[in-house]
Amino acid sequence: MRVLNYLELADRLDRSGIGTSVDHQRQALADTDVDVLTTPWTDGHPGWAVGGNLAFDDPVFREYDVAHCNMIGPGSVAVARHATRNDIPLVLHAHVTREDFRGSFRGSNLVAPALGEYLQWFYSQADTVLCPSEYTKGVLEEYPIDAPIRPVTNGVDTAPLEGFESFREEYRERYDLDGMVVFAVGSVFERKGLTTFCELAQQTDYDFAWFGTYDDGPHGSAEVRKWTSDPPENVTFTGWVDDVRGAYGAGDVFLFPSKVENQGIVVLEAMACGKAVVLSDIPVFREYYEDGHDCLICSDEAEFREALARLDANPDLRERLGENAEETAREHGLDRVGERLIETYEGLV
Repeated sequence: MRVLNYLELADRLDRSGIGTSVDHQRQALADTDVDVLTTPWTDGHPGWAVGGNLAFDDPVFREYDVAHCNMIGPGSVAVARHATRNDIPLVLHAHVTREDFRGSFRGSNLVAPALGEYLQWFYSQADTVLCPSEYTKGVLEEYPIDAPIRPVTNGVDTAPLEGFESFREEYRERYDLDGMVVFAVGSVFERKGLTTFCELAQQTDYDFAWFGTYDDGPHGSAEVRKWTSDPPENVTFTGWVDDVRGAYGAGDVFLFPSKVENQGIVVLEAMACGKAVVLSDIPVFREYYEDGHDCLICSDEAEFREALARLDANPDLRERLGENAEETAREHGLDRVGERLIETYEGLV
């Protein structure tokens, strides 16, 4: 079976959660009988996607049995129309929703309603829509999406995390971190709980570090510009780090007070590293994780403060949560991702 696994704007999304998820899909399929194509274009140039009717002529497209698109732009629209015209099964992966688009950058809240209408139209073209969680499935059903929807975990790739412990001293010294370090990983957005993260730092004495890029220019949200330009004394925004293992090595308690998530790959990465994880009380985290078993789930700042104090005072609790978190992460291995994708493709061909 030849499957197109297409990520539009791949070069711009390589540091994003979407890019990571697509990497996981392709790695999961690498050891199977599926022959994966990563571009639909015979000349490799996405410019054909906006070339009018020529974009839908067969000579422009390579041959494949299933089309699987992971983004929502003009190239993906061209692939979707080509698939429909040629009776090729079409899988659209819903990494983007109106809800998780809000709070991402300046003006995103204003654009979100129109985006929702577009996503309803775009995803409804699919023979099957894949999404990261039952929570996201429920969101899409409310749009509503006129296509079958199947949840499949984004998965976690543990290979790039191996040896993270060896980076501990280097990264703690580099960013002047000491004691129980509370940390986050990934791009800095208000939607990810930036204000809560910083306000908790102001209310406690722990060192806080956020390992990830941020936009403090005109496209950045007011909250991002505010906190990154003048952070609390005990907060470090590292920007891009050379090796993500340094982040997981340096940190002790992974704090992720996100407002909206479709799954949260960084949570699985922290769990795979055996870190104690503290999460916001949102549906997707309740779906995948168990409070008091593999994480602590908090509904407001007071609960977050109490959770951090408990973990600081009780290293055994940190260790137990971390051990259980590793078990949870194993349930999201790439083998599970591959099985689910193949089931989807075979069900359509």
